[in-house]
Amino acid sequence: MNDTFDFKQALKEIQSGKPFTGKDGVLMPLIKQLVESALTAELDTHLKETPEANRKNGTTSKTIKTPSGNFELATPRDRNCTFEPQLVKKHQTSLSDEIERKILGLFALGNGYRAISEHIADLYGIEVSAAAISAVTDKIIPELREWQQRPLEKLYPVVWLDAIHYKIREDSRYVGKTIYTVLGLDLSGHKEVLGLYLSENEGANFWLGVLTDLHNRGVSDILIACVDGLKGFPEAIAAIFPQTETQLCIVHQIRASLRYVATKDKKAFAADLKPIYCAESREGAEIALDALEATWGAKYAVVIKSWRDKWVNLSLFFRYSKEIRRVIYTTNPIEAVHRQFRKLTKTKGAFPNENSLLKLLYLGILNAQKKWTMPIQNWGLAVSQLAIYFPNRLDNMLGL
Repeated sequence: MNDTFDFKQALKEIQSGKPFTGKDGVLMPLIKQLVESALTAELDTHLKETPEANRKNGTTSKTIKTPSGNFELATPRDRNCTFEPQLVKKHQTSLSDEIERKILGLFALGNGYRAISEHIADLYGIEVSAAAISAVTDKIIPELREWQQRPLEKLYPVVWLDAIHYKIREDSRYVGKTIYTVLGLDLSGHKEVLGLYLSENEGANFWLGVLTDLHNRGVSDILIACVDGLKGFPEAIAAIFPQTETQLCIVHQIRASLRYVATKDKKAFAADLKPIYCAESREGAEIALDALEATWGAKYAVVIKSWRDKWVNLSLFFRYSKEIRRVIYTTNPIEAVHRQFRKLTKTKGAFPNENSLLKLLYLGILNAQKKWTMPIQNWGLAVSQLAIYFPNRLDNMLGL
């Protein structure tokens, strides 16, 4: 056992400018002494409670990491090898999980391994390798898998579905991968990310698998699904949830339309589009669509055709009140989630593997959901109206 901690000497060292914590900090000898004294007391208690003959048998040494720095811990042993220390267990190399929590917190904010290592060195005086940081963040993977497979509610009034794209290293080259995200609105009006999926490319066939997974995890009904204009998307939804109404995102449709319009015509064309999606009723919107075609149909027939072909799903929101319209006419809620993803990944051109991307996005979701404590605006009024629109599907769930 080391000599007793010398408080007078420690005071002199502090006055001379020696740091409290970190490597060779003033407090490290005290921390070491306290821990070793506690372990010795544990062993003494163990020997008293052991019926067979047993006694102390020296110590073993290992490096312990603490928020205040590192020190060499002398752990006492017993001759019969039956002593199991509790304060610092046999294979434990840290006095607390504070450092790991700090690593995960920094990683969840989008920091790279080098930046994390520098932060930890500044805070604790500990050099942490990229491999060690990876090992710490990999501990989140089992939790991620469990989260991906967790049971879901039977019914979600509104679900938004969208995709975002990344580059991931595969077979010594970087390939494009698609992250499929599903955001749900539950009966209390709170948002929840229901699923996160990864595949090669975005397509209706993979979305069919995503929807099947939601169904297998307990979702039996979705009232309204809000999606972009991906071809085959409404059909994929209807294949798994035949009663679900599919609203195509108006904002996506506007953006897609303007891509086909000449620069000199964009401002006027956009002005003529506005009366369609801002109409008070579907009938009014159809009158505005007819007017758009009369003005621009000869020049931009392909754009007009797109609105006509998708009109059933584009105009769905007109049957509802303004409280419901504002919730479903766009995929903005899920795009907000993807904006958070981009903030986390903006400094990373590509990812070394799928897990490195998924664990970062998962931690980003956990951070985002901490802010989703309140139901969406005017949800009480909106859900009461949905109960009227969908009487046989919401009454029992709402206890009406």
